[in-house]
Parts: sequence; C-alpha cells; structure tokens
Amino acid sequence: MSDMTVDLLTDEHRVWLAQHRSELRRFARGAIHPRGGFAWLDDSGAPRLDHDVELWITARMTHVAALAVLEGDESFRDMLDHGVRAFRPGGVLHDDEYGGWYAAVGADAPTVADKRAYEHAFVVLAAASATAAGHPDGQELLTEALGVYDEKFWREDDGLAVDVWDRTWSALEDYRGVNANMHSVEAMLAAYDVTGERHWLDHAHRIVERVVHGFAAGNAYRLPEHFTAEWTPLPDYNREDPAHPFRPYGVTIGHLLEWSRLALHLRHALGDSAPEWLLTDARALFDVGVRDGWDVDGAEGFVYTTDFNGRPVVRDRLHWVVTEAIGAAWTLLVVTGEAAYGERYTKWWDHARRLFVDEVHGSWRHELSPDNVPAATVWDGKPDVYHAYQAALLPPLGQITSFAGATRVARLS
Repeated sequence: MSDMTVDLLTDEHRVWLAQHRSELRRFARGAIHPRGGFAWLDDSGAPRLDHDVELWITARMTHVAALAVLEGDESFRDMLDHGVRAFRPGGVLHDDEYGGWYAAVGADAPTVADKRAYEHAFVVLAAASATAAGHPDGQELLTEALGVYDEKFWREDDGLAVDVWDRTWSALEDYRGVNANMHSVEAMLAAYDVTGERHWLDHAHRIVERVVHGFAAGNAYRLPEHFTAEWTPLPDYNREDPAHPFRPYGVTIGHLLEWSRLALHLRHALGDSAPEWLLTDARALFDVGVRDGWDVDGAEGFVYTTDFNGRPVVRDRLHWVVTEAIGAAWTLLVVTGEAAYGERYTKWWDHARRLFVDEVHGSWRHELSPDNVPAATVWDGKPDVYHAYQAALLPPLGQITSFAGATRVARLS
C-alpha cells in the first residue's frame, strides 16, 4: 500500500469499518425468510414476508453471509446454509424442471419465471463465495451456476452475455444490456479467484474490453446501457421511465464508478499481462462519474442518472452510488498512490456517514431526495446490504480480484 493509503487506513478507521460490517451483518440476519431465501427488508429492518422472494436479493445476501464466514464470524454459517439451500434442487428459487433459477417466487409459485443474466450472475457470485467459505455444497452449486451461465447466457462471438430468457429457455428477449454484463464481470472474477480456471478470467476480460474500452471509451465515457440484439445502442430507451431501478434512461453514474473499480480488479488479476488501457479507462470513467454526478445540482450528493450531455435527469441520491464511489476512489488510490483519490474517499465516507448510514434503524437509507431527505422514488425500504458491506470490506483488503478470494486470505478476524 502507498503512504497515503496507510495514512487513511488508521487503526481508528479499521475499527470503525469492522464495527460497521458487524452492524450490517446483524441487520442482514433479519432477512431470513421462512419459505426459503431472503426477504426484502423495510426501513426498520423487518422482513416483508408479503413480498416475493427475489433471486438477486437472495444471492447477494448469501454472498454477504459467505464473506462474514470468511472474516471469521462462524455464527453466519447457518445464514450461508439457508441461502445455499434456496439455490439447490428442491430449493425455493431453483427451477427443477427446466434448470436455472426463477427471478422471483411468491407464496405458492414463481411470480417471475424469466431466466435473467443479471440474477444468474449473482448466483455465480454467491456460489463462488460459498465455495471459498467452505460450504459443503458450494462447489456443486458453483459448477451448476457456471454451466448455466456459459451455456445459456454467454455469446462467444459477442464477448458478452445476453439478457433475458423465458422460463423454458426457448424465447430470448431482443434487449441487450451492460448492467447484467457488469455483474457478470464481478461473478467471473470471483469464479476465477476461487477455481483458478482461466476460462472465467477470459470472459471478464472480454466483457470489460467490449464495454469499457469499446462502448464507454467510444462515447466520451458516458456509457450507453441499453442495446438491440445486434449491440446497437438505444439512447432513448426508457426515456418515459427514467428512474427505472434496473434499466434507467441515460447514463447511470454509479455504474461508471463500478466499472472503474471492476476494471482495476481485472487489471490486478491479469498481472503483468494487463493492458495499459485498463488503468487509463478506469481513471476516465471515475473522472466522468464525478464530474457529471457529484455536487452538480446545488445540493450535496450524487445524482442517479444524467443524459448523454451530462445533464442530471433523475436527481435522487441512491446509497449504492456512494458506496461505488467510495470503492472506486479507494481502488484508484491503492493502484496509483495519488492523494486526490484519498481525499475523495474521505469526503464520501463523511457524506455517507452523515446522510446515509442509519444509526437508529440500521443499515443505510437506500434513497434520499434531491434535497437529501429520505425518499422512495426508486427504492422502497432497505432490500439488502451488499453494496454497503463491500464498501466497508474493501479498504483492509488492498488490491483484489474478488472479495471472496481476497477475504479468504486476508485473516481480518
């Protein structure tokens, strides 16, 4: 680590980060759903048992439970086991007839039976983390999840993943998106870190090259998110629904920051063979995200989205954008040693602790209005702790390829 990194990661800051992760874990434990999987949590941390059990939430909470075990908190093995069971044959989210996993299930049946790359990438992530944590079914689950991903979603000719199938894997939506591919990078890096199989690292590399060094760099780093089946950009997609939680119109500021961090994780995995553009593009994505997104409309905070000229569109402040800003700033600081990134890191943690961290009810407020008061335009409640947990876990790990792989060897407990 650089001198600047050491100066920021004081004993006091390490202790606070560890305490915050512990608090997030306690909050997350309340999500255990009696039907299987994990529930959507409300603002107070109570499970919404009337809400569907959703695949993305269950996978992300399972991932967090695995990280808790890897940190040395053995009390979370039961939560990890609960999550893994939801993905196994006979589990609440597993499609025993057609394979893969339902996007959402209700009390008696699937409510969204589509097979989605976004959610399936998170199953890979959860399985890789469970494997790293030594879960007895982790490797079998990881093998299944990677098999489904490679067979159904990966397109070798594109170097990218397709997005949404119907339940029977017979009808593929024409839409293509980079959000699912971004989380595929995260999942593939974790799979590589845990298995050592170069195949998964190559997938991550190809996605990042196509999206970051292609789509983003070719558009002044204001990344288009939505595409046709031929990967032609759809710049007006969801213009009438700009605050969509997964497919918003325009440029998603938090994704620029998340891609910046993931590009550097890929760079670390590639080692001496990493191309120079990974750092150059990571810097550029960060710079555009900060310039267009931070403190741009008269109030403190990051806007959710902008148009392709950098003008704010959805001005609500989402917690996950701040967490990704923190993670990107820290990773760039570790890689470059440049003080400006450390200053951003400190500023954004201060911002998060004052406005987003909920000292009364726990976890982070998931959304604030443009005036920085609690809101629910995009997100209702506090569905999961994944983004906040990773922001609090990253600093003591140094340079990483994946959270599971790094935590496994870091001995943070």
